Amino acid sequence: MDGFGDHVLPGNACCRKTTAGVAGLLAALAICSAAALSRMAFADELKARADDGSLGLGFKSGYAEVNGVKLHYVEGGQGQRTVVLIPGWPQTWYAWRKVMPELGKNYRVIAIDIRGMGDSSRPDDGYDTKTASQDVSALMDKLGVSHYSVIGHDIGMWIAYPLAARHGKAIDKLVMTEATIPGVTPWPPMLLPPQANAGMTQFMFNQLRDLPEFLVTGREDAYLRWVVGHLAYSPDRVAVDEYTRAYSVPGAMKAGFEYYRAIPLTVQQNQELRKSKLTMPILAVGGVMGAGAMTIETMKLVADNVKGVILEQCGHYTPEECPDQFLAQVKAFLAD
Repeated sequence: MDGFGDHVLPGNACCRKTTAGVAGLLAALAICSAAALSRMAFADELKARADDGSLGLGFKSGYAEVNGVKLHYVEGGQGQRTVVLIPGWPQTWYAWRKVMPELGKNYRVIAIDIRGMGDSSRPDDGYDTKTASQDVSALMDKLGVSHYSVIGHDIGMWIAYPLAARHGKAIDKLVMTEATIPGVTPWPPMLLPPQANAGMTQFMFNQLRDLPEFLVTGREDAYLRWVVGHLAYSPDRVAVDEYTRAYSVPGAMKAGFEYYRAIPLTVQQNQELRKSKLTMPILAVGGVMGAGAMTIETMKLVADNVKGVILEQCGHYTPEECPDQFLAQVKAFLAD
């Protein structure tokens, strides 16, 4: 007995069916809402590629022939000032996808695939950071950009250093994140605890001739996931699928290795450059689980005007793992 009398039981059965139907509808709506929220969470990120070059949110792919190489870049945003983004290995311009839309609200943003990376051409040589920095400078000249700020991550930080040292009059501010610099930072000892050695693997393995290509070809995804897994605090936030696609193209992995094989030449170049200090304001950003304070100490060796920041719960891939923290620091620094 439900309190309404036996004569209403058939109606109650109908109500129960209706209630079950409403519950199902609400569950379906909840799933749809979750999917919509998921889409919204990624709505401000850019597409990795598109047939017409339009990557969303006003950003487009472009190409330019400079310094004997064809460089791919992604450009968008608005503002009188320009910010140039230089990614590291094993990434592409896509490493900046989470921060570009927000930066683009106040700046013209140009993210570059350096030589050998992504959709840029892959010459046989020129992977020392002096040459790579000349590529960037020549691209800015070709795009009519006379003054700009630079954000460099990983190898992008390697390249940003000689760019700032040789073309300092063009650079307003410098943001350096998650790297040490060959020829500037003292080398650590070879024999470190296993976990520390794991984070240095690419410096030794990638420099070898032929062996990396022999072992990695056809296994690019496994190798890149191993590298990211040992350097990231949140590896699921790093776009390894896209980087695997980019570095599985014939010659792409070899081109990435060449930056490491050019380290001896880069060291010689930087030992000369460090004789003079950088003069522009610098923000050095480390991840607490990445290079961290070493990034800051490295920049203090070559500049006096350095602000250092450590991002909590963040590994090596700061723009991908911790975009909100990273953006908060970068936006305040550029606006100051």
